[in-house]
This record gives sequence, structure tokens and C-alpha cells, in this order.
Amino acid sequence: MDQEKSSSELTDIFPKPPEMFVIKGRQNGNVSSPMPSLYAELKKFADKRNRTTFQLPLDNLTKRIIKRSADIFLSSLVIVGILSWLIPIMALLIKLDSKGPVFFLQKRNKRGGKIFTCIKFRSMVENEDADLLQATADDERITKLGHFLRNHYLDELPQFFNVFAGDMSFIGPRPHMVSDNSKYEGLIEFYEYRHKVKPGITGLSQAMGYVGETKNLQAMKDRVQLDIFYARHWSLSLDLKILWYTLRKIAGL
Repeated sequence: MDQEKSSSELTDIFPKPPEMFVIKGRQNGNVSSPMPSLYAELKKFADKRNRTTFQLPLDNLTKRIIKRSADIFLSSLVIVGILSWLIPIMALLIKLDSKGPVFFLQKRNKRGGKIFTCIKFRSMVENEDADLLQATADDERITKLGHFLRNHYLDELPQFFNVFAGDMSFIGPRPHMVSDNSKYEGLIEFYEYRHKVKPGITGLSQAMGYVGETKNLQAMKDRVQLDIFYARHWSLSLDLKILWYTLRKIAGL
């Protein structure tokens, strides 16, 4: 997509399962525009009279089975091929680095807003604000090893157990803290529609560069905008492109 092209045209550009697109993020100084077409579409969705006719791609059972089958296959590969030997190594390193458990367990929201326990390698010292305050780049709570884990996204790997269990998907909107969801549902219209699909280890927002701390309300609106677009236009090809872009980011390409 040309830099000059407004993101308001996204729903016109992708009438069929979408190709990967780029929105220049605010972190690069380029402010993305709203999506009035998508906004109007969701307005219609919010109208009770239209709820019976408005369908998301993953409301289709066959598509959900396809996505779930891919999740089971990929999570099994990671659990058996990587986590089976990585967890003992990480457990030793985490214990040597700081006091506390190996895993960080946190309640988050999944599809339908239901609660599940999200699993991560612990990257912070134990603290009372873990469920209330987002981590920042220079956060004193992050351990030395934690910085390495976060910079290389290794702290997220145990979430493949969540994927295998069916609480998460490999690709989907990132699950936010319960406290953040409660906060932003009252500030961002249609925020709850990101819970129409399963949360993911990585998602469209992350592939587009929206990672780490959310510094202001507009930054969260941008993320939610992309999350809703993903839910509205899901396709297997979109998942594969998000995976490709994510792997490129991890590799620094």
C-alpha cells in the first residue's frame, strides 16, 4: 500500500480474503487514519436488528476446524521439538537469575471474553503490580535474563501450551491483561469485538510493528483497529502472511 493511501480504503482494497498490508505506525511518526468503512460496518454489527445477518469468517465451523487443526499441528511441533528440551534449560537460567517461579501465570481474556491462564516464562521479579501495570522499555522489574527473553520473544513460547489446550491460537489478537480490557472497553468503541476470535501468540498488530508498551490511548486504538480488521477478514492466507512477517521481525529482517 502506498504511504499516501488512507487506511479508510482497506475494506475496499480487500473485498476478498486480504493480502498483507502495511500501515505506517505512530512509533515511526506517521499517523494512521481511521477506518470509516470498517467503522460503519461495525456500527451495523452493533445494531441488534442486523446481528443475525452479520457473519465473521470464523463463525463458519469449517474454517474454525481448519484453523484449529493448524494450531494443534504447529503447537505439537513446538512443544515436542523445542519446549521439551528448552524448558529445563530456561528453568535453570531463570532460577539462577532471580528468585521466584519459572513460569509467570496471568489471568487474561480469551474468545467471548472468558478468562484463561496465560503462561509465559517469568521475565520480571515478583511484584504486586504485575496484573495492573504494563512493562516499559526501562522497567526496573525486568530481570537481566528477562530483557534477553523479551527482546527475542522467548518469554512467549510457553503459550504454545495455551494454543494446544484451545485457549489461544497461533495467530490472533494478543490477549491483554484483564485490567487493561476493563479499562479500554469503556474508552474505545467496539473494543470487545477483538474477543470475537481467539487471542494469539502473534497477530496482525504485532506484524505491523505494534509491540511492547502502549504509551497512549491512540496507540491502543490503532492496535484494536487492526485486531478488528483481522477478525472481520480472517483467512488462512492472512495467517500465513502474519506468520511470515513475524518471523522476519524476530530474525531482524
